[in-house]
Amino acid sequence: MKIVGLITEYNPFHNGHLYHIHESLRITGADAALVVMSGDYVQRGTPAIMPKRLRTEMALYCGAGAVLELPVCYATGSAEFFALGAISLLDSLGIVDSVCFGSECSDLPLLQIAGLLVDEPEQYREILRHELKLGKSFPAARQTAVVFCTGDPRCADILKDPNNILGIEYLKALKKCGSSIRPYTIRRKGAGYHSSQLDGLYSSASAIRSLLAYSSSSIHTEFAGDDSTELSFSDILNELGNQVPKKCLELLSDFHKIQYPVYQNDFSLILKYKLLNKHPKSLVRYMDVSPELAARICTSLNDFFNYKQFAGLLKTKELTQTRINRALLHIMLGIKKDSVSEYMNSGYNFYARLLGFRKDCSQILTEISKKSSLPLLTKLAESRELCELGQRMLRDDILASNLYTSVVTDKFKTAFLNEYKQRIIKI
Repeated sequence: MKIVGLITEYNPFHNGHLYHIHESLRITGADAALVVMSGDYVQRGTPAIMPKRLRTEMALYCGAGAVLELPVCYATGSAEFFALGAISLLDSLGIVDSVCFGSECSDLPLLQIAGLLVDEPEQYREILRHELKLGKSFPAARQTAVVFCTGDPRCADILKDPNNILGIEYLKALKKCGSSIRPYTIRRKGAGYHSSQLDGLYSSASAIRSLLAYSSSSIHTEFAGDDSTELSFSDILNELGNQVPKKCLELLSDFHKIQYPVYQNDFSLILKYKLLNKHPKSLVRYMDVSPELAARICTSLNDFFNYKQFAGLLKTKELTQTRINRALLHIMLGIKKDSVSEYMNSGYNFYARLLGFRKDCSQILTEISKKSSLPLLTKLAESRELCELGQRMLRDDILASNLYTSVVTDKFKTAFLNEYKQRIIKI
């Protein structure tokens, strides 16, 4: 059985994701697609707009063979950690032949600047240090250093686009892991990653999230605009009718204001509580928190109004908004630098946690059970056999999910279901 691995967030699932699944199967000749997906929090440092199991169900109905959860410490990490966590997980399964990712340039040879970023020759490091001293953000400094070392000005444009950057990190991770998985890339269709407007049949997830923000305007957790009251939910579904697969539209309709939409501001009191108990020296223990950011957080706390506003208040020229979002999320979820360092130095992953699968693709699970170097977790009770580090990583995953579910149930006044009681999605 030939398997292609896909690394995803599906936040939420749309036509571009459907195209990615079908095209990946076509160009790799794979029999099935195995998805590694972020759980309830995503790489830009925010909660996902809807729970992981709802997004899993969408993916399975749209052609994914099975969906595994990417541990939260990697799902909310920088592009480098996100890629290393996902690629190492796919590699450890022992059944994945290829990985296919979307990119803006769709030029695999050009994306091979990954080799430069893995080796980091002295010239590259020297230029990077110089640019950082000038006050540039890390992405901008890296862009300058790569262009200088490669002599290829096209690299500047490549390193501006988020999917290209992730693609480069996937290639770096394959090299670091010594993996035999073969990489493929396809051109991202339709609107740009950050586009906030619907565009043809292939709008960005950002645009779809922006539209769904109108659907929760009455709950006052995400401001959608002055005319938000003019859009009914049926209007929104009509707008999305040609943007998402039919089954996804049905699920959006069925679970609206039952499981979604969820936003940063829904976690405002939880974050503020966590920050009130901290001081700068304790904050720097968390991933993505520098001493400067820790001091800024503490001195700005009196001006905390809500999660999103506070994250914006912390923005500086040197720190990207995404970096700040991730830092605050790591503080809230308790994801510490020392723990992540231990995980990465001990093989990255300790289990493969199954979220769902298609019954006609159950052979994937049989193959994983035979060939994987990691245990396949289908029930949390099975975690007792994990090593100490694995149990710690899983506890973080469970806590993060239970926190998310608590927010959802409080917001929409639905019954809470502990992560231990949640079932695998089967279709």
